[in-house]
Amino acid sequence: MLAEHLHAQAAEFLRALRRHREGSDATDPVQSARSALDMRRAARRIGGALHTFRPMTDTAWADPLRAELAWLSGTLAREHACAARLGRLLEGMERLGAAPAAVPGQREDPSGPSVRENALGIARAGALLERQLTLARTRAHSAALQALGSSRFHALADAVALLASDAPVVPGNPYEHASRAARRLTEAVDALPLGRAARPYNAEAVHDGQDSPWHHVRLLLRLHRYAAEVTGGDTSALAEAGRALDRHRDAAEAAAAAAAAARTARIAPATAYALGVLHSSQRHEVEAARFGFQRAWRQAVVAG
Repeated sequence: MLAEHLHAQAAEFLRALRRHREGSDATDPVQSARSALDMRRAARRIGGALHTFRPMTDTAWADPLRAELAWLSGTLAREHACAARLGRLLEGMERLGAAPAAVPGQREDPSGPSVRENALGIARAGALLERQLTLARTRAHSAALQALGSSRFHALADAVALLASDAPVVPGNPYEHASRAARRLTEAVDALPLGRAARPYNAEAVHDGQDSPWHHVRLLLRLHRYAAEVTGGDTSALAEAGRALDRHRDAAEAAAAAAAAARTARIAPATAYALGVLHSSQRHEVEAARFGFQRAWRQAVVAG
């Protein structure tokens, strides 16, 4: 069961790698980006299986491979994350520009910038974010290309090619390890402040100090889902909970990017003000995602 899953995911990784090379040779950026995403998905699934079912593997082989897969997945994810973050923040800026005085939860502040200054600040803030995140995306793209051409990646691809035909696994009960992954997820969710998250507009997520436990639950949910793919379990009831945690992560990272931009030296007060409002709006999105998660989780528990 585990060996078959590893064979299948390794084969998918190699197919995606071949498509990526064909897209690069044909200068087809769309195919190249899509195949890189497929490679990353396969790498995550192989790494997740090696993590959850570690007692059923040759750890001297599995642990280094899992570390290399995590390196590749993280490297390939950065460019996509930068692009998604930029799109999210520019959409937020457009909403502020369309209704500069209609900021949720705030009244017009006579001490704040005037309407004209506010419009100019929004435009400048959007331009600043675009410059910073486009630069970050370009660097991430260059890092991904460099990684895919490195000897480190070629060694990883060789290891995955071997995995496609020979998975060094040992006998064991995969259902036991999958159940353990499910218990870890449940325990982590139980530690979340779901009672407060169930109250809309509770201001719990205004600050970013409590994001880490939610990000950890997102990781455990993904590992649980990958484990279920090995054992044939059904995790469809948790799909909406997973999407809520994705929105939580995206909004939290966007808020952090807005806060970082607001700390740029020598920007105009109106620009900093617009970035502060954008940061606040993204933190409200974090709060909404937590509310959505607790509702989806409780529905999944009832359905299960």
